[in-house]
Amino acid sequence: MKNFELEQRRLVIGGVAIFIVVIYIIRLFTLQLMSDDYKKNADSNAFLKKIEFPSRGAIRDRHGKLLVYNQPSYDIMIVVNEIAGRLDTLDFCRAVGITREAFEKRMETIKDRSKNYGYSPFTQQLFMSQLSDKEYSVFQEKMFRFPGVYVQKRTIRQYEYKYAAHVLGDIGEVSPDDIENDSYYQSGDYIGKLGVERYYEKQLRGEKGVQILLRDAHGRIQGRYQNGALDQRPVAGKDLTLSIDIELQALGERLMEGKIGSIVAIEPSTGEVLCMVSSPSYDPNMMVGRQRGKNHRALSLDVWKPLLNRSIMGQYPPGSTFKTTQALTFLAEGIITPSTAFPCYHGFVYKGLRVGCHGHGSPLPLVPAISTSCNGYFCWGLYYMIGNRKKYPHVQDAMDTWRDYMVSMGFGYKLGIDLPGEKRGLIPNAQFYDKAYKGSWNGLTIISIAIGQGEVNATPLQIANLAATIANRGYYYVPHVVRKVQGEPLDTVFTRKHMSKANREAYETVAEGMRSAVERGTCRSANRADYEVCGKTGTAQNRGHDHSVFMGFAPKDNPKIAVAVYVENGGWGADYGVPMGALIMEKYINGKLSPASEERATSFQNRRISYGASSR
Repeated sequence: MKNFELEQRRLVIGGVAIFIVVIYIIRLFTLQLMSDDYKKNADSNAFLKKIEFPSRGAIRDRHGKLLVYNQPSYDIMIVVNEIAGRLDTLDFCRAVGITREAFEKRMETIKDRSKNYGYSPFTQQLFMSQLSDKEYSVFQEKMFRFPGVYVQKRTIRQYEYKYAAHVLGDIGEVSPDDIENDSYYQSGDYIGKLGVERYYEKQLRGEKGVQILLRDAHGRIQGRYQNGALDQRPVAGKDLTLSIDIELQALGERLMEGKIGSIVAIEPSTGEVLCMVSSPSYDPNMMVGRQRGKNHRALSLDVWKPLLNRSIMGQYPPGSTFKTTQALTFLAEGIITPSTAFPCYHGFVYKGLRVGCHGHGSPLPLVPAISTSCNGYFCWGLYYMIGNRKKYPHVQDAMDTWRDYMVSMGFGYKLGIDLPGEKRGLIPNAQFYDKAYKGSWNGLTIISIAIGQGEVNATPLQIANLAATIANRGYYYVPHVVRKVQGEPLDTVFTRKHMSKANREAYETVAEGMRSAVERGTCRSANRADYEVCGKTGTAQNRGHDHSVFMGFAPKDNPKIAVAVYVENGGWGADYGVPMGALIMEKYINGKLSPASEERATSFQNRRISYGASSR
């Protein structure tokens, strides 16, 4: 008779045995085919992969002047598994000039996987970076005494000029996020942190090379594996040619000494940025070498924020420079014609509301209104547009139409310049005011936006781009600071025209108004005999002293340069903005300043504006 209990036990034992065998097979398959952990460890014992860093691309200005180049630098690398129990720590500390405590602290950081992403005791780890030639030559004589310690050659940046720090940017050690986001990097690598160094990092960095060295059982180097057949040579980074004119940049930074603000100049026909000044600034050489961290911390704690690129990050009321956008909108929408005249009783006065203005003739048509920067004129224009129910069924329709014109002129959104950190400014729409006033508002409620105050904010770059758009009579190219990348075409985003909603006839009228402002209006100090300048002042209201603003372009026909100047607490636009903008235009168009203009530039360089705590 068959013993079913015994048969059942046999099946259970057999099943367990088969299950264990299957588990072992799966595990062996995983270890040998799916996982490369053991292969890595074996390779690390047999091979030393020595990284060869490429030369980072050089950076030049628009005339070929070298701005940023490379200098040799040396890093001390260690293999933790090799130095364990073999390194004379005290002797090593004396050789590199650090204390035992500093050594132990650094080793803790290296082994901390939360700080050192991808750490392995079998691969080289950065111990000390950026030794100079002199420091390296001293250490090299003693290096034979330190098993597991290697020297890796690379380069660091050097800056030929003390200018354009915000445009050029700098490089620093990669963060854990950088390593996680891009497998190219490993702990101790450098990456662009700001400016074009950051934006064009992939073009500038090049491609790493590698030497595969063979080690014996004791870890001693025996030579190149397969005579270097599997080595990869580094590929140098690509050079950049900037659109910046370094001499124009230097003049702009001179003029802004002792002041807070920005100067931006653009070539209208291409969108190339000719200079971009943010003040206060700093010498880019402060961000080089082992003192970078200390200097960066000092700059970041400075109450005047020298690390802030105000040209693209400063969001200011554009003031009366914004009146040109209103003129263009009112003309294009048929709210006014060039001959339409409005009264100005020392300002806009209606239903108990008053927006003040300085004294001038009244009533006056559009060109003189631009020339004299009449607040009343543009307030009336906005009032009639927002309240026009024949053309716009609801106030929201009028408001959103107005907003669409502003956006088409480059306001309210990032322009897309090839620098990190650009801000968008603010152009309100109907939804914005519906929320703020619970749906009950009209043209009088928002009248201050007509003169570039109230809720409107813009960056100095956007104001300069407005000048370039008027210079072009209705279109602009996305502003950019890189003119050429070695071996690459310029991104088409910088070569496409962006058309404004306003028509060319409107732009011609506004250009006439800006020319009149220079000949007989608020910009008279910019007038010249050798070329025609068009300009518009702005005095942006502020809790403290008003901001001085200017935008303009020259020559009037076939313009070569458009410029915006923004000086915080500088007072009237004519006090700082106009004369400083005129000097920038003269320098670029004529290639130099006249002796009289050079004296004027030195005078502005020596002027200092006193800023209180409210300006910080």
